[in-house]
Amino acid sequence: MRELLRTTDPTIITFATAILEGHDIVVFPMDVHMSVLEGSIGILPRRLMVRDQDHFLARQILRDHDLDLPD
Repeated sequence: MRELLRTTDPTIITFATAILEGHDIVVFPMDVHMSVLEGSIGILPRRLMVRDQDHFLARQILRDHDLDLPD
């Protein structure tokens, strides 16, 4: 699995997940329960992972939907 994006904004994770699942790309959100440790203040980033073979296509799909991804 490869990291597709990392953000402290949970709405971006939800949006990206919905887009990718709509294109039949399996996604795995990580660190979603970190709010237990951080006290729900949103300082710890959450990650969205995809399979290695889906990484390139997933990046293109998210860029087509105007999501900025790090290089």
